Amino acid sequence: MSPRPKKARKCKGKLCGRAFKPTGTPLVDLKQVEMHRDELEALKLCDGEGMTQEEAGRCMGVSRGTVQRIITVARKKTALALTQGHVLVFVDAEERL
Repeated sequence: MSPRPKKARKCKGKLCGRAFKPTGTPLVDLKQVEMHRDELEALKLCDGEGMTQEEAGRCMGVSRGTVQRIITVARKKTALALTQGHVLVFVDAEERL
């Protein structure tokens, strides 16, 4: 049985090729944590703009449960990068494969 196809997620802005890293350390010396565009969008909507997961789901064109799963992963990646000094590299969904 094949997995269900991924539903398109509406994300604003283009972040491909951008990164957020600690200052004073070259990028090549840091461990990289990939943050996908939908993860950053969910973080922005829920934590940055104060939307509920249901409102964010409507904006992104996905269910509330999907937003919850996306934001859980995004928060874990953000916490890891901030506490351990890793670099967050922003990638588009097409680059996941």
